Amino acid sequence: MVQLLQQLITFDEFIEWLPENRRYELHEGMIVEMQPTGQHEDIAGFLTQELTLEYTRMNLPYRIPPKALVKLKDKETGYNPDLLLIDRQNIINEPLWEKKSTLIHGESIPLVIEVVSTNWRDDYGYKLMDYEAIGIVEYWIVDYLGIGGVRFIGQPKHPTLSIYQLVDGEYQVQQFRGKDRINKSTTFPELNLTAEQIFNAQR
Repeated sequence: MVQLLQQLITFDEFIEWLPENRRYELHEGMIVEMQPTGQHEDIAGFLTQELTLEYTRMNLPYRIPPKALVKLKDKETGYNPDLLLIDRQNIINEPLWEKKSTLIHGESIPLVIEVVSTNWRDDYGYKLMDYEAIGIVEYWIVDYLGIGGVRFIGQPKHPTLSIYQLVDGEYQVQQFRGKDRINKSTTFPELNLTAEQIFNAQR
């Protein structure tokens, strides 16, 4: 993750500037370039593949757009999650979708996933609080290297999948490691994967 410009800009200015071929986010007016590793991209790709198969099997009105942004209503902030699951039935309520491929309502986002790299503080900190505030019902943090803070993944540190679910407006977390089967997702209750398969990006 590399911070680019020193001056603060608005979200609209960010959208106008945003190039096609790289991943950037806007963090409270500051442009940040996202630089994922190969393993990071492999895991994100694996999850995209598996969840696409699952929502197709369940005949759900979902899509996973690779470049869509999540915008906070009261901040000059826009995130480009590693995996963003959208509910196409709610897109009609999204004022920025048609021209800016941007979502502002949690009701449009059944699930968002971040794969942890060196910027783990963002995933466990700012993004956790912001996704909760927007009202995204389910948020996964895939910490495949086990590098998150001890207060988030415990001691000794191990690769950990944290599934946060919105309960009465606040996230409650359940964690999965090794051969633990992912059986607590409200979005995909029949998903047949283990934490280890996700970390290795293969069945």
